[in-house]
Amino acid sequence: MPLYEHVMIARQDLSNSQAEGLIEHFGAVLSDNGGSIVDSEYWGVKTMAYKINKNRKGHYAFLKTDAPSVAIQEMERLMRLHDDVMRVLTIKVDEHAEGPSVQMQKRDERGDRRERRG
Repeated sequence: MPLYEHVMIARQDLSNSQAEGLIEHFGAVLSDNGGSIVDSEYWGVKTMAYKINKNRKGHYAFLKTDAPSVAIQEMERLMRLHDDVMRVLTIKVDEHAEGPSVQMQKRDERGDRRERRG
């Protein structure tokens, strides 16, 4: 089956447990349609670059899925209809990266910045 990665932004006025409950809800939609969530990460509340639906912040969640395209289309359709979900991004990938996503890694572990001099 094809592999996908999704980033979902939920409204800021939800509690953490409600935002994580959305992940479980959409995982159930996938499993009902023959797919599965390989991995999920809750990134927490983050400030957005611009306002979306009068919200400056949002709950971010990242999902790695293994599902047929019909299941993905149904999940995206339900996400777009859900009042608590503001934005969804879905990308088809060849393979899932091992370990945590870049957002979950500590800054020290990334090593992509040079040391300051002076």
